[in-house]
Amino acid sequence: MRALVTGGAGFIGANLAGRLARDGHGVTVLDNLQSGFRSNLDPWPQIKFIEGDIRDPAAVAEAIAGAEVVFHLAASVGNKRSIDNPVSDSEINVLGTVRVLEEARRTGVRKIVTSSSAGIFGELKHIPIAEDHPLDPDTPYGCSKLCCEKLCLSYAKLYRLEAVCLRYFNVYGPLQRFDAYGNVIPIFVFQMLRGQELTIHGDGDQTRDFVNVSDVVQANLKAAATTGVSGAFNIGSGTVITINRLVEMLRDVSGSEVRFRHGPPRPGDVRDSKADITAARQKLGFVPGVPLGEGLAAYLAWARQEASGHQGPKAIIRQH
Repeated sequence: MRALVTGGAGFIGANLAGRLARDGHGVTVLDNLQSGFRSNLDPWPQIKFIEGDIRDPAAVAEAIAGAEVVFHLAASVGNKRSIDNPVSDSEINVLGTVRVLEEARRTGVRKIVTSSSAGIFGELKHIPIAEDHPLDPDTPYGCSKLCCEKLCLSYAKLYRLEAVCLRYFNVYGPLQRFDAYGNVIPIFVFQMLRGQELTIHGDGDQTRDFVNVSDVVQANLKAAATTGVSGAFNIGSGTVITINRLVEMLRDVSGSEVRFRHGPPRPGDVRDSKADITAARQKLGFVPGVPLGEGLAAYLAWARQEASGHQGPKAIIRQH
């Protein structure tokens, strides 16, 4: 398989590109390195890397040439980032996706697998969340990702192109660096390693569905391999944990005392979240395989090496 991974130097993208390369597929990565790291791809010299932006039609055309499958992960990610920079969020997520879709259509790409988000649901009406849950995003990020989904699925209806949109819940794992806009797990882990006090936004009883990046990689590969299927699918663990319990688990895994305080809730954050992954299991064969405790231990080991500045493992990906 010849594959293009947009955003392939980022956290999820580099894990996916590395797995594809390890499995013997031809891989091209397109990334502008605004949030990705060229070093994430160092273990895989066979990957063709193109530094460029998905909003640039020339860069997209160069990257997509010869691709059978496009894994579209390049995006401006996160509710808070979109609240602070709504124009940039839409330019990257919406216009960038149109550029990728147009070139995919023009060159005869067989399938596009697009990274979406549980942010498209907004404040939840019921738990667990199936794909038919009302779509009522309450941040620019949720709106832009929903627009990306609709664009991809409309192209699948209009043209000879299959499209699968994977709605990620809270993804974590190796290569995920500290980002104040990002997932609570890297924020907490890197603050712990620096000896800093953690801030739990709200009472800490809010729930999250954390899914390991190796399971997300698995979902992408199964989506690409499944023929005759277009649609949107939830990708999570199907389990939940409170933020208070997460802090306890990090303390247990690290063997260190963890100082924390409670602060005000973050704008745009939902109270509870849990994915119903029945459709992905039935249509794609997706079965998450990394328990949270195991995944946290592996991530903490990677983060310690990253924080120390030593060359450690670039990715830890379970076989499925």
